[in-house]
Amino acid sequence: MADDNASPNAADRGSHNLLLRVVAALVLAPLTIAIAYVGGWAWLWLVTAAAVVLYYEWQAIVGVWRNRFIMASGIAALGIAGPWLVLGDMPAVAGILGCGCVLVALFAMRQPNGIWIVTGFLYAAAAFVGAVLVRADPAYGFVALIFVLLVVWAADVGGYFAGRGIGGPKLWPRVSPKKTWAGAIGGLVVSLLVAVGFAIAGQGNMVTLLVLAAGLSVVSQLGDLFESAIKRRFGVKDSSQIIPGHGGLLDRLDGFVAAIAVAALIGTFRGGFDGAGRGLMVW
Repeated sequence: MADDNASPNAADRGSHNLLLRVVAALVLAPLTIAIAYVGGWAWLWLVTAAAVVLYYEWQAIVGVWRNRFIMASGIAALGIAGPWLVLGDMPAVAGILGCGCVLVALFAMRQPNGIWIVTGFLYAAAAFVGAVLVRADPAYGFVALIFVLLVVWAADVGGYFAGRGIGGPKLWPRVSPKKTWAGAIGGLVVSLLVAVGFAIAGQGNMVTLLVLAAGLSVVSQLGDLFESAIKRRFGVKDSSQIIPGHGGLLDRLDGFVAAIAVAALIGTFRGGFDGAGRGLMVW
């Protein structure tokens, strides 16, 4: 129910912001899914661009985005590692990103928030590597990627409506005053419904998919809280205004970054993403 004391201008701004969010989602979501379906180099360039934006927004939050050495080192490492990642040369990828991390750390040494600067590079690199690796599985990559996307989206949407509709005790008020335990549980439940849908569609074992969805849902919500903690630490509301009505890319992908990184680790431990192992979606 709307607040009776809210001004008409505030209501108009809220409606306008909601419209912007819907329009942006209707444009960006199908485009992203289409490129993900194509995969290969097209997906690599999109993921690389997103990782660069994440790196930029993180360093903007920390306050060092004008430092050309820090920015150039991180962006160059992400860009150079991309082709080797598509080719599956993980030692080369590790070496390139490792060198990039060392350079970023060296240039960050004299900065007051050096550890956060390096963390920003590792964060962007995790999103970059995770998103490419999960999609790289020749048989199940697209399905696995869509599964992760839908679980994260379900956790976000389910959490929003359950939190607003039920309310109750706050989850972590010092970091995110609006998030509640009811919202967290609601997000988890809706994420489990995604697993049920995939199992019914014949994309995996029901029990295993439920466990995977539950884990990724929790991880995505923790990723959301982590990004909120970073912004609160540096007194920032939005990471940027790059997406109309949504804020920055970091604001939209915080849960996905955490979930896709964990999904990539799970797939790697299950035998990799080269078609020879079990990957993420083969049970």
